[in-house]
Amino acid sequence: MAASVATGVSLNHISRESSDIRRLANFYKEIFGFEEIESPNFLEFKVIWLNLSSAFQLHLIERNPSNNLPEGPWSATSPVLDPSHLPRGHHICFTVSNLDSFLQSLKEKGIETFQRSLPDGKVRQAFFFDPDGNGLEVACPVPQQ
Repeated sequence: MAASVATGVSLNHISRESSDIRRLANFYKEIFGFEEIESPNFLEFKVIWLNLSSAFQLHLIERNPSNNLPEGPWSATSPVLDPSHLPRGHHICFTVSNLDSFLQSLKEKGIETFQRSLPDGKVRQAFFFDPDGNGLEVACPVPQQ
């Protein structure tokens, strides 16, 4: 096996653009416990940077109104609102240790989920969308008997 070009690689951040970065920041803070951290003051656009302790940063970037790309799946020409499509679609996955109570909280907030387990039954999964239609997954290892 050939050596990789990069060394010491780890995930630094994921970015999402939005026309309402405050709404999106509040969602990720409330649902996953992200904390707002110091963000640069770009002159051309606004950003909110969030940090998930011991994991990675999520950078929310104000959408460029002249951008021709859809803002998210819900703003696409043929939006797909069904979370059952997410296992084979673009999504970010978070591991949680409290899947049942987490899912109950999502249900109380009116957030629709699609749930399944890996074929070997060792991990339970739930898929859903953020307010901009970005795919999310939460995975929870099943305790082995």
